[in-house]
Amino acid sequence: MNIKGTHYRSVWPVGEDGFGIIDQTKLPHAFVTLTIKSADEAAHAIKSMQTRGAPLIGAVGAYGLALAVREGASDDAINTALEMLAATRPTAINLKWALWRMRGALLNQPHGKRVALAWSEAGKIADEDVAMSQAIGFNGLKIIEKLAEGKKGNPVNILTHCNAGWLATVDYGTALAPIYMAHDAGIKLHVWVDETRPRNQGAALTAFELGSHGVPHAILVDNAGGHVMQAGQVDMVIVGTDRVTANGDVANKIGTYLKALAAKDNNIPFYVALPSSTIDWTLESGRDIPIEERSPDEVLKMSGRLPDGSVTMVEIAAPGSGAANPGFDVTPARLVTGFITERGTCAATPEGLRSLFPEGR
Repeated sequence: MNIKGTHYRSVWPVGEDGFGIIDQTKLPHAFVTLTIKSADEAAHAIKSMQTRGAPLIGAVGAYGLALAVREGASDDAINTALEMLAATRPTAINLKWALWRMRGALLNQPHGKRVALAWSEAGKIADEDVAMSQAIGFNGLKIIEKLAEGKKGNPVNILTHCNAGWLATVDYGTALAPIYMAHDAGIKLHVWVDETRPRNQGAALTAFELGSHGVPHAILVDNAGGHVMQAGQVDMVIVGTDRVTANGDVANKIGTYLKALAAKDNNIPFYVALPSSTIDWTLESGRDIPIEERSPDEVLKMSGRLPDGSVTMVEIAAPGSGAANPGFDVTPARLVTGFITERGTCAATPEGLRSLFPEGR
């Protein structure tokens, strides 16, 4: 995607010294890039959410492991770095998928070749993510085109939750990729941008993306989603996901489950866009997904820009109050209309998933 005329991916190699990322904690107030030069720095970037999004942290983890191999190419060194990186974010499966893929590509190879192999494999993971996101966009575009036919020139109203655009992947995005392609194809759209708490990734990141691309949108407070659905102002919901289990259950940003319930009650299609790297074939249901519990400060405090342009953190809760902050919830497969993947669309069922991915196990 382009920022002020310059094309960016969300992660990119920087010579042989490291790799670059966009510091997403600075958005939307400032566009800042960082160069990551060690596995420890990569782990910090993932843990602190300077870089985030299930597909993206898989690619960042892969590059982080490549940096670790540069420091020590033994089996023990690789396994130690892998475990450190994998522990940073427990819910999104893409991170572990990428790290285990890297491990499989390295451990049976001569030590002298491992640095080059690690860098090459990380690059492949990033490039493949771009290709999968682009394919997801084309497959989701078909759904939007059908909805547009029935709108008779009026905008297709789409609600999305959290951020599943190019900032959450290496490029294009998952849930936002079909939106970008529909917009570029001349289809009239309006996007309701949801998730204004606890991390404001909808209000900050998705709104930043859509605004940069020229897509009409409005930020919607989380609890207003059901209201606009009841009012007939939503034609479809499309979200991303951090993990899909073998039965079709979906883990995504906290609050996704409530949007799915509201969509079901109002007969609004609810789609989940994902690359195959997000499917966890080892878990039978969403009950088995580990849910990350994040810092209470994300609930008790907020950052914002002051009139003088400076950005500061303020307390918003009653002093002395504690806070619970689960980062994700699980939407049961029965509430999902379908999955949009790089291989096409399917029902949110074990049979649907295996119709597209028969190699899954």
